[in-house]
Amino acid sequence: MAPKAKYTKEEIAEIALGIVAGHGIEALNARSLAEAMGTSTRPIFTAYKNMDELEHSVRQLAMDQFARYTVIEDNGVPAFKQVGVHMLAFAKEQPKLFRLLFMSERVHSLSFRQMFDTILGPSADKCIEYIMRDYSLSKEYAMELFRKVWIFTYGIGILISSNICRFTEQELSDMLTSEFKSTLMMIKSRAEEQGAEPADLPQ
Repeated sequence: MAPKAKYTKEEIAEIALGIVAGHGIEALNARSLAEAMGTSTRPIFTAYKNMDELEHSVRQLAMDQFARYTVIEDNGVPAFKQVGVHMLAFAKEQPKLFRLLFMSERVHSLSFRQMFDTILGPSADKCIEYIMRDYSLSKEYAMELFRKVWIFTYGIGILISSNICRFTEQELSDMLTSEFKSTLMMIKSRAEEQGAEPADLPQ
């Protein structure tokens, strides 16, 4: 009977996540992971076919952690703004994981719709629901509002996670509010020009 593995597949992924969170995805390799585990590389490749499979698990753990940041609280702050604030908190507190999820170079570029479906995760679907609910927007208009404000927020996240620029919490709050209001007004104005039904317009 083969001896019981010292680490489970999940435990190996968690240790790998710790390496990435502390030093970036470029620091993760079989040697550095084995050293962190205090073993040879054998347990790694017993649990995983290759490092690509392990990196996929690490990305999923990072996305799960990001999703925990975007939990909506009943604190009087609009739900969609909370998601933006939480995204920027993730960029500040977990910069290496933010860069792993949202700044890693890809072999093939995606449309925003594809990125929404495959990368942004459940938090993005929740954002659309909140926008439709809180501002009486159709799904089409809600998606447009989300796309424009998310790209704006993403840009700030890059500045924060790359340690290029720092902002106070009040500055971030004011920037998100200003961008959201101006985008909402633009969408409402265009929708009115196109003769959208009242139910489709922000209230």
